[in-house]
Amino acid sequence: MNNKKFDYIIVGAGSAGCVLANRLSEDSDNQVLLLETGGSDKSIFIQMPTALSIPMNTKKYAWQFETQPEPFLDNRRMHCPRGKVLGGSSSINGMVYVRGHAKDFDEWQQHGAQQWDYAHCLPYFQKAETWAFAADEYRGTEGPLGVNNGNNMQNPLYQAFVDAGVEAGYFSTPDYNGAKQEGFGPMHMTIKNGVRSSTSNAYLRPAMSRSNLTVVTHALVHKVLLEGKKAVGVRYERKGKVIDVAVNKEVILSAGPIGSPHILQLSGIGPKAALAEAGIKLKHELAGVGENLQDHLEFYFQFKCKQPISLNGKLDLWSKFLIGTRWILTRTGLGATNHFESCGFIRSKESVEWPDLQYHFLPAAMRYDGKEAFAGHGFQVHIGHNKPKSRGYVKAVSSDPKAHPQIRFNYLEHEEDREGFRACVRLTREIIGQSALDEFRGEEIQPGIDVQSDEEIDTFVRQFVESAYHPSCSCKMGTDELAVVDPQTKVHGIEGLRVVDSSIFPTIPNGNLNAPTIMVAERAADMILGKQTLAPSTAEVVIDPNWHKQQRSGSPDRKIK
Repeated sequence: MNNKKFDYIIVGAGSAGCVLANRLSEDSDNQVLLLETGGSDKSIFIQMPTALSIPMNTKKYAWQFETQPEPFLDNRRMHCPRGKVLGGSSSINGMVYVRGHAKDFDEWQQHGAQQWDYAHCLPYFQKAETWAFAADEYRGTEGPLGVNNGNNMQNPLYQAFVDAGVEAGYFSTPDYNGAKQEGFGPMHMTIKNGVRSSTSNAYLRPAMSRSNLTVVTHALVHKVLLEGKKAVGVRYERKGKVIDVAVNKEVILSAGPIGSPHILQLSGIGPKAALAEAGIKLKHELAGVGENLQDHLEFYFQFKCKQPISLNGKLDLWSKFLIGTRWILTRTGLGATNHFESCGFIRSKESVEWPDLQYHFLPAAMRYDGKEAFAGHGFQVHIGHNKPKSRGYVKAVSSDPKAHPQIRFNYLEHEEDREGFRACVRLTREIIGQSALDEFRGEEIQPGIDVQSDEEIDTFVRQFVESAYHPSCSCKMGTDELAVVDPQTKVHGIEGLRVVDSSIFPTIPNGNLNAPTIMVAERAADMILGKQTLAPSTAEVVIDPNWHKQQRSGSPDRKIK
């Protein structure tokens, strides 16, 4: 490797890196090297969708990062797992496919990411996917990524939740990734033929037979090699050996919202004071590296279920054995879904133009580690405020690439974020209280009916809120003083260096981040190759015309108590 020169070196075989590896190696003249710290994704716990809680909590497959004590969450240290395996976080995530609201991408453009508005992004969402249902001007049918609805909401609790949302005065939306995100309807997931449709399965594996693509696993990148203000290669370590590899054209960091800013800092690129504190020699001052860090928080609203139809009845070893055996033999059944098959996107109050709250409905009451919450049947809805104002950072602590960086999100620092979670509690209680759920809804388990006042809600949220595992925005795209990359994804002031992953989002979208990360990589690949980017879409977007004066569609005078 020391003597071989590549046209492109991609750091990180994750949600973005696998896409880039495929697209850049489509031209046989390009010699492409893909470096990944983790190893193979050939594990039943990764490939079987129902096992999603296992890989994200396994050191072999995920960086088990922890935040610094979060001052506005009673100084709790929050879990921040990131994929460390082929496919990256797309191999350990919940497989939920949410593009985000169209206005989220218009917001990117307003923050200086020119031509990253919804019209320019939609064609790349379409390019990436094969949608399981009817094609239209919003959905793609020829892309590598499989997208469907799992088991198509066979459990009656899924539809009851959607009906309750509509009964409470909100829109019904058959496709929240289409014309109208706002409302309640089926949820989509990245699963194909009953198997996780990670970027490793969808993009990397079909490309690995190409002679011009070299994939090196178990490679810990130390830094980007610089000559003056130009990236000339990468230093990495494998099996105790340190290897320098040279690049002809570009180094592309796709190590994610924690890894990419950390590697930039280890390379001497970042805020002057932070690098000095870590004992790293400054090569290029860039104040925004590691700043602007954002994430989604959520908590579980849990209820007992009056009918024995929830997944809590499938958590015993014998049931798991039967589910696993059926999946191994047929790739069908409860093993072939992530179980989040219905959802909702609503606005927290009038004067909010597009949804800022997101619901994932689960016909079970259990924790993310797969353990049941109580003995008996139950259901839960994951709810979070998805447009936070609070901002955090990622900082290297030393020049040692094996030392985890310091991470702090400053969750709920901003009062508007705390207000958003108060709305989460009150609006959700009203939705679950609709007659559509009367035959199923039992006692409220969490937060509990005694949690009512602002102070009680704030206390509950501080103690029980969890990360939704959507860190992003730590190498933001734009042209202001905190921008790390320009709208072509090139690092400001450094030749031959790009960042392509969720760290370059200027602001966090309203939804899960795997879909927009893949979209960004698809579009960036065309830019890197010098291709004409796809023509912008003219598809219309539906916005509630009364957003400025009412919180929901069907009842303008209703106010949360």
